[in-house]
Amino acid sequence: MGIMADLLSLLVVILVAIPSSRSHALPSSSSPFDAALATLQNQIAYRFHAPDLLRRAMTHASYSRENGRALAVLGLAASQSAAALRALAADHDASASASAVSRRARDASGEAACVAAAARVGIPSIVRVAAGTKPTAPLVVCGALRALIGAVAVDANSTHAAEEVFWKLHVLTAASAKAAM
Repeated sequence: MGIMADLLSLLVVILVAIPSSRSHALPSSSSPFDAALATLQNQIAYRFHAPDLLRRAMTHASYSRENGRALAVLGLAASQSAAALRALAADHDASASASAVSRRARDASGEAACVAAAARVGIPSIVRVAAGTKPTAPLVVCGALRALIGAVAVDANSTHAAEEVFWKLHVLTAASAKAAM
């Protein structure tokens, strides 16, 4: 219960920090960044009601104080929750397989899976970083992907929507890995 309360508190802080008068659509004067965000929304099959959340998610702390760091915390928790739920759904005997559930959650939300999923949807070429920061660095890429998952949760006011995007990204990654073989 403590983790859920912490996540809800974080969600409230994020929602309060984002002004509600923001546009609900990407601007028609499409910059390359806006075009990349529109493509990303198509790839994840989720359209943001508050696109500034997506902009924030795709902004690294080195680039701006308005970045996706807090969203990444929520995104990581939602990713781990999605993986744990799927593991438990496959094996209801949690007491006998707690370590398996933990391992599945860790693996599905871990760096290797994160980097692969982020690369598949082009996050390294979308995330805004300051000069001298590598947009392909695993910490940058995973932070942006996790922030994306967190942004979906805040935008939809639902971790369920975030879990759907998380699994869509992992299915895309698994499909591309099979195609490469």
